[in-house]
Amino acid sequence: MTDLSHRLVEQVVQVQRADGSPLAHTDVDVEQRRHAVAFGCTGFDAPGLPGDPALERLWLDLFDTATLPFYWGRHEPVRGEPRTEELLDLAHWFAERGVRLKGHPLAWHTLAPAWLAPLTTDEVEQALRARIRREVDAFRGLVTTWDAINEVVIMPVFDNEAALEGGGQPPSAITRLCRERGRVATVRLAFDEARAADPTATLLLNDFDMSTAFECLVEAVLEGGVQVDAIGLQSHMHQGWWGEEPTRAVLDRFARYGLPLHMTETTLLSGDLMPPEVDDLNDYQPEVWPSTPEGEARQAEELVRHYTTLMAHPAVEAVTYWGLTDAGAWLGAPAGLVRHDGTPKPAYDALRALVRDEWWHPRRTYRTDATGRLRLRGWRGEYSLRVEEAGGAAAATFVLGDDGVVVRPG
Repeated sequence: MTDLSHRLVEQVVQVQRADGSPLAHTDVDVEQRRHAVAFGCTGFDAPGLPGDPALERLWLDLFDTATLPFYWGRHEPVRGEPRTEELLDLAHWFAERGVRLKGHPLAWHTLAPAWLAPLTTDEVEQALRARIRREVDAFRGLVTTWDAINEVVIMPVFDNEAALEGGGQPPSAITRLCRERGRVATVRLAFDEARAADPTATLLLNDFDMSTAFECLVEAVLEGGVQVDAIGLQSHMHQGWWGEEPTRAVLDRFARYGLPLHMTETTLLSGDLMPPEVDDLNDYQPEVWPSTPEGEARQAEELVRHYTTLMAHPAVEAVTYWGLTDAGAWLGAPAGLVRHDGTPKPAYDALRALVRDEWWHPRRTYRTDATGRLRLRGWRGEYSLRVEEAGGAAAATFVLGDDGVVVRPG
């Protein structure tokens, strides 16, 4: 049986009145609000979300962290005209519902704006620095986590941008920048600018390459003195689930750097798998790629086993599923947890039962002792405490797992 004991904690919670006196011999209702582990999903791929009540409910009933799109070429197709207000509206919609926010990505060679191409490398660097500062500053206080730079292992040699965008695109200016400046210098650029704009933000070095090449990059970046807050690992499993042992092996290899691990882009298919001989996943995009009953059963089983494997590893602090629905899924694959018609697949129900039922502390009434204390055992994360007194109801939130928890409902 998988050991998740490190995700649980037993702790004494001190409940006090506003004046600091103990709230003794009093019934209080305690309920979990979210996990310490961020269970996330993209917040931009599902057509009609927000605005479709059914999709909104499905998203919010399962996830607590949204990844927002900062693809430079789409965010600022015309130089000097970023779509900031549009994205701020989406960020506020999620934040008002208690959802944590992550931005993806600040620097990436793919989907760079076409207007960068004619610029000199020095001009490209200055434009990228300004872009990073602008986005992080504009969303400070809303977006607390960023993929500071994405897929650097392949960045200086990538030459498939035209194919990804349907042809006619000039070579990526960010690829040129990384080739001329070097990987570590380009990583440093992204982290320095993001850190200067928001010193409190969590900044990730994110990649799909799980080979030793990414390990070498991580080592070089850390040895170069770049402050990386977490390592982002992508797991688009279009060619089949990795399995428990291979997944643990990947996690162990990257956990040795002593940094938190974020599974930033996770997908499992509910239809035919991509052939194993396909090297670049972008090269396989069939005209029709349906979800099937057999595939949906497989997806549900594998998703539960995959998330349980991740939850069992102490280094994992976030897991993001890359797309709620098949509508708008990457490469048109049947990778969503919801079908094109808006109905949830078995994988959605299975993951929700895991995260919100099996791994969840339900609302429960406790009674404080003579000193206003109660002993609480539950999953690490954020909780709410509510009490009814003569003056009316009072509530407060607290984090189970913090030292010396004192709660003062008010």
